[in-house]
Order: sequence, then C-alpha cells, then structure tokens
Amino acid sequence: QVQLVESGGGLVQAGGSLRLSCVASVSIFSFNVMGWYRQAPGKQRELVATISLGGSTYYTEPVKDRFTISKDNAKNTVYLQMNSLKPEDTAVYYCKSTSGRYDSWGQGTQVTVSS
Repeated sequence: QVQLVESGGGLVQAGGSLRLSCVASVSIFSFNVMGWYRQAPGKQRELVATISLGGSTYYTEPVKDRFTISKDNAKNTVYLQMNSLKPEDTAVYYCKSTSGRYDSWGQGTQVTVSS
C-alpha cells in the first residue's frame, strides 16, 4: 500500500512563499502521474498541479505562473513551490499518486495565507 506524507504547510502573509513536500513510501517511478490538490473550507477539492512520469507539468489557471511542481526521483519526493501567495490559496493541500487504476492520497497539510 502506497503511503504519501505531506509537509511544509503553515501560516504565511500574502505575497509570501511556502514549499510543500510529498514523500512516497515507494519509488515514484511507480506512478504515471503525481499531483497536488487543495480543499478550502466549504468547497470541493480541486486540482492544483500535476507532474507526469516523464516530467511534464500542468497547472490550473489560478496558480499558473505562481506555483511550480517538481520532483526528486532519488528522494521519492514531489514538491510544490508556492510564490506570491494570496488569501484565496488558503486550503488543505493534498498529494495524490496515480498508478494505472489506483490512486493514493496523503493526509494533507494546511496552508493559511493572511491578508
């Protein structure tokens, strides 16, 4: 069973930066895609960014040009560098891995951006 552990969340002022990490219990070469999602209070969970096995990245419009997803295969870790944070980025951020038909989720890490 795959385990994903996120870290790096916290409280930051608007305009600040945070870097989230997601460490997998298995080699991330096992996954076709890894991604970051977020869920704000009272809202549905939404996609933030993805990175494929080959390193191709995708960003949703609200975070494009501010967030960067990357990975370190040797450390089995995916990162989300978040710059120019806005209060509307406040949410619990989740890491997700996809391998074929199987998805795994981390427990989430809270990001709070104050105005």
